[in-house]
Amino acid sequence: MHRTLGAVLCVVLLMSLAMAQQTGKGAADEVIAVTKAQWAAEMQKNTGEAMKSLADDYTELNSEYSTRIEGKTIAMRLAEATASGSGSLVAAEMANPKVQVYGDVAILSYNFAGVTKDKDGKIENTRAKSTRVYVKQGGQWRLVHANFGADPLPK
Repeated sequence: MHRTLGAVLCVVLLMSLAMAQQTGKGAADEVIAVTKAQWAAEMQKNTGEAMKSLADDYTELNSEYSTRIEGKTIAMRLAEATASGSGSLVAAEMANPKVQVYGDVAILSYNFAGVTKDKDGKIENTRAKSTRVYVKQGGQWRLVHANFGADPLPK
């Protein structure tokens, strides 16, 4: 009887581990999809759609500003100003993505490779070291914090 109980417990434990890995993989795929949807909306200069996954208390660190950006409202105003310019993001790729899932929290880190085009058609490559923190709220992944760091070319 003890052997049977031990075997049943082992099977239950293995099934639980397998389900947790599946859930983590599903969450990872969802978080990456949310990020890529944001990029697609940015390429279309659709700021509302691009920013819909941001939590109201969103924060951001990036190399463009010397201070942390506080809140979805400020992030939206800055994104709208950027989208109103003549330049545009024409390509965005995620290299080396890694998603770490802890329940309803997911941390996505990756290297960003993008291409922008200015009003005269000049193409410029862009790079960044990026981290995004998502929290699942109301069944949706919400971006609560992002850090977009400079990724200079090696010399």
